Amino acid sequence: MSYIPENALIIQSDRSVLLEVHSPRADAARSAIAPFAELVKSPEHIHTYQVSPLSIWNARAAGMAVTGMIDALREYAKYPMPDAIAQEISSLGSRYGLTVIERGDGYLLLKMADLALAELLSRNEGVSKFLGERLLPLVFQVNAAHRGVLKQALLAAGYPAEDLAGYTEGDALAIQLRSNCLTGTPFQLRDYQKEAVEVFYQAGRVHGGSGTIVLPCGSGKTMVGLAAIAAVQSNTLVLTSSLTSVRQWRRELLDKTTLPEDAIAEYSGESKQTAPVTLATYQIISYRKSKTGEFPHFQLFNARSWGLIIYDEVHLLPAPIFRITAELQARRRLGLTATLIREDGREGDVFALIGPKRYDVPWRELEGQGFIAAAECTEIRVPQDSERQMEYALAEKRHQFRIAAENPRKLMVVQSLLHQQIGHRILIIGEYLDQLKQIAALTGLPIITGKTSQIERDRLYEQFRDGSISGLILSRVGNFALDLPDADVLIQVSGKYGSRQEEAQRLGRILRPKNDGHSAQFYTLVSQRTCEEDFARHRQLFLAEQGYSYQIQILT
Repeated sequence: MSYIPENALIIQSDRSVLLEVHSPRADAARSAIAPFAELVKSPEHIHTYQVSPLSIWNARAAGMAVTGMIDALREYAKYPMPDAIAQEISSLGSRYGLTVIERGDGYLLLKMADLALAELLSRNEGVSKFLGERLLPLVFQVNAAHRGVLKQALLAAGYPAEDLAGYTEGDALAIQLRSNCLTGTPFQLRDYQKEAVEVFYQAGRVHGGSGTIVLPCGSGKTMVGLAAIAAVQSNTLVLTSSLTSVRQWRRELLDKTTLPEDAIAEYSGESKQTAPVTLATYQIISYRKSKTGEFPHFQLFNARSWGLIIYDEVHLLPAPIFRITAELQARRRLGLTATLIREDGREGDVFALIGPKRYDVPWRELEGQGFIAAAECTEIRVPQDSERQMEYALAEKRHQFRIAAENPRKLMVVQSLLHQQIGHRILIIGEYLDQLKQIAALTGLPIITGKTSQIERDRLYEQFRDGSISGLILSRVGNFALDLPDADVLIQVSGKYGSRQEEAQRLGRILRPKNDGHSAQFYTLVSQRTCEEDFARHRQLFLAEQGYSYQIQILT
């Protein structure tokens, strides 16, 4: 293959891939490599992707063949792809499934693909401690209690296991999806939601039953969860990010399934009941009185015979819950998320313990089909006055970000944007409470923070939904699972450093499709000539990977 100038990719020997943003084939190339490559840098003209072992294995678990990855790179390569890259991708991709976990008679079996691999892994320090008797040259006995930690060890060794050991069925649950909601509105799953559930459940076969579904914010991940419960027909534990989200799950279960009210319970700080479908928050499950104390609410995992555990917003899963999940590998497990990105780098634990990515739909694809709103993203760079600039320059490095984030001039920009967006439904969101309180005092808009009671939150959310108020100011509580479908403008005044997942979650708050088809507006305010600009670039990586671009406005 010779030089093809209209192609968009430059493939390098370290498995990094450069994408020329202005190439006529850039969008097609981005879509082709997204299933198996991760965006790591996105300046204006050249985006850098990395093809990592985990990204390859997630693609393999989702059904993509190694040849498909290599063909995608070759089709859009501007220059001939190095042969070594094709060989390396083929080698890494072929490792998925070389180790298989199956059920034995009272124990598990770890089967290896060949003798050399069996010798290699039986001598691996991380793997060998979980291996029992060698029953055959390629087969080892494994204690069922070690199923999760063995998968973590095999992933760390570079040979991710395919887990075919099956699941405990759990207590039966009679549940169906309604054809009409309680309001009388017709209800049916969208095609991609049906496909996601089918790929996850696999008609009850051992090849299904664990894994993560990745869908954009606002695309109906909760509906996938409801359909999974209906498919499994078993007692289900749903873990989610907040009490507000618990209440939303409850509303959707009552509205769209045949479950009666007494079949659904809430396990939270306010109520600790269980029922065939129990809804709990990550916060209550991971609570303990001291850093060295026990986790008293871990008992919930054994309170009933669960046939399915759903991890909503799985990218937020707290570290302690990974530990208990390692002991729950005999339960079916479904992760729901808009992004597999974890800022703590524990994507591998999601892969090993919840399950690999099973289904993924690009955000722009659902936007094109009208299932989520189009969005225009704007980064507004706000100057600091001379006194603030000096304060920033003299501050210790660890204090500079907050000084930049709380730039008082951002308040004037918020006022201007509110004036421009009269008639729209507006969310203002930020990290720092003092800043948000100043905006509330300036605008008269109500504010919701972590200290706001659940009753007051529900009241304000309902007023926003019914149009009684046109705007809300939200602290970090606004990052997660808010059912505010009419919100169409979001102003981000500050954030958690360079968090890519937070940026995606916040954009997701305004992506529900609009009745008249108009675009949502996402504004992020960044102080000029500060570290906040660098963090903003990192925050935008995931959305750039999905095909979103930011218009830059520089104020004077």
